[in-house]
Amino acid sequence: MQKYREKRRFAEKPSQSIPYRKRKTAMKTASPPTNRHDLFLPRLEDMLNPRHHLVTLASAIAWSEIEAPLARLYASEDRPAKPVRLMVSLLILKQLRNFSDEETVAEWQEYAYWQYFSGEETFQVRPPCDPSEMTYFRRRIGESGIEAILKASITIHGAAAREAEIIATVQEKNITSEGR
Repeated sequence: MQKYREKRRFAEKPSQSIPYRKRKTAMKTASPPTNRHDLFLPRLEDMLNPRHHLVTLASAIAWSEIEAPLARLYASEDRPAKPVRLMVSLLILKQLRNFSDEETVAEWQEYAYWQYFSGEETFQVRPPCDPSEMTYFRRRIGESGIEAILKASITIHGAAAREAEIIATVQEKNITSEGR
């Protein structure tokens, strides 16, 4: 029994010797193809209302245009990262609802529409990622990545998005002082 424990302990050490931040991650642009359909797992596409705003938005976004500028930020080998569509959709949903990273991941786990928006084909019971991975993703893509996401959003929403952007940049802050 003791030999087994020693072998097991020895096997765990090499994977723990490389710090998490120093590992390279490869980009996973799309979910693996699922040509087979499990009889016990219904597809989200079949369960959801096709007129729901997140379903229509998911089909309106050109995900490949968002993934292309971000592809250079990922290695092609080593440990695979989370799919870009998943991480971008989590950022979009976070901003739509004004949630924290933790709240966004928890809500994603509960709502089928959020999962469909992020590219899942079946309902997932596990969280998509650790909330800290959203922070790492934002750091990795930087301002240029955020701009690519914003550019795709403006393309989708057209003039209404440009007008809202202009209003947001010139809008005065509502500051009141209580002591006067």
